[in-house]
Amino acid sequence: MEGRAAALGAGTVLNALATGTGAAFGIDVETRATVELDPAADRVEGTIAEDADADTDLIERCVALATERWGDGEGGTVRTDSDVPLAAGLKSSSAAANATALATCDALGLAVGDDPDDPEIDVTRLEACRLGVRAAREAGVTVTGAFDDATASMLGGVTVTDNDADELRVREPVDWDALVWTPPERAYSADADVARCEAVAPMADLVADLALDGRYGEAMTVNGLAFSAALGFDADPAVEAMPHATAVSLSGTGPSVVAVAAPDDPETDLDAVADAWRDRPGTLRRTTTRNDGAAVE
Repeated sequence: MEGRAAALGAGTVLNALATGTGAAFGIDVETRATVELDPAADRVEGTIAEDADADTDLIERCVALATERWGDGEGGTVRTDSDVPLAAGLKSSSAAANATALATCDALGLAVGDDPDDPEIDVTRLEACRLGVRAAREAGVTVTGAFDDATASMLGGVTVTDNDADELRVREPVDWDALVWTPPERAYSADADVARCEAVAPMADLVADLALDGRYGEAMTVNGLAFSAALGFDADPAVEAMPHATAVSLSGTGPSVVAVAAPDDPETDLDAVADAWRDRPGTLRRTTTRNDGAAVE
């Protein structure tokens, strides 16, 4: 009983820590999961390829919840490997949870799709996504449940969500080029200063209005300035990118910063952004948005 799946990393349009409303977009970096189930095993053992000492509670909980719901409580093993750096604001936890949930469905022989009314579909991607969000809450790796990040990772495109109700409000395709700067330091979402984020709630409400109006670029840039201030990150990288990008924001609770260029925006030049960021410590990655989301492999 073996299954494999992959899910996307994502960038932020609106951080949900202030109000519970969030928005994110899938990008072309992946986390892959392999799940092997054993009906005779009474527990799940996880491994994260990039860090042998990393906490595996999230992926183990995903397998356990999935087999409890859709299987017979099988144990086994789960292994993830990823292009998404851990604790960098690029939704590594959501990608790991989504990939693991889908890989478990694959190991159970379940058909995954998007139409809940299709009799050939056993589990929808949105159901698997919500299961991963539950696992993330139970594992303590998220404050909000990160349903915005999880839906962008699972479904692709831009998603706007109510994280308090795990409700998907908007999903829309986007076609952007992206440049990601990831500093060497790491920031864990569960350690974020929620009180300081709640202090910028009026700005978050403005960002939500912009996002719900389809003005994702403006929303993203306002979000980046507000949450860089709230979370104590330098806004200089965003200011350097603004003349050359459609939008730029701190991603999640940091430390990564993501600049995007829309194809219909003649003023964009991500090469110029890269030149501005090149001397900063850390890594630069060129990528694109993706609209297909997570999939069984």
